[in-house]
Amino acid sequence: MGKIIFYEDKNFSGCHFESCSDCANLMCLLNYCNSIRVESGSFMIYEKPNYSGNQYYLSPGDYPDFHHWNGVNNSVSSCHLIPMPGLFSVRLYERIEFGGQVMDLVDDCPSVMDRFHINDIFSCNVTKGNWLFYEHPHYRGRMYLIRPGEYKRFSEWGGRNARVGSIRRIIDY
Repeated sequence: MGKIIFYEDKNFSGCHFESCSDCANLMCLLNYCNSIRVESGSFMIYEKPNYSGNQYYLSPGDYPDFHHWNGVNNSVSSCHLIPMPGLFSVRLYERIEFGGQVMDLVDDCPSVMDRFHINDIFSCNVTKGNWLFYEHPHYRGRMYLIRPGEYKRFSEWGGRNARVGSIRRIIDY
């Protein structure tokens, strides 16, 4: 179970909205979001409604302004609660529709290039756990939430290109 509180003003003031689950459109509840408190669980927040736009991963803690979650502005329009499974497994492919070289991963990978000697992941199949794909090595750059399921091409997880520099399991509670 998770709990997140969105505030219109910085430093946890002004109108607010509490959620314990997914919310596809926060814009009908708040005009903008300048601070967030995650009381429990982990959440992925999105810049646009219906889980689109820039994504930001938030673990329990206080985020007094959008700079603290590395946001580029105060636009937060949807959120996903991330369930916490005990096991992790993802199969990565170097081509779309599960083609080419196959790579299995059950732990964090700070550098896809160092570990698998490739720069791009075009498709994947997540059988266990929730993962974050980062554009650059060492968990930097744009991030994407990868939930259990099949992704036949990188655009299905919201990627602008197939570049995946690092991969991390979501294990915060």
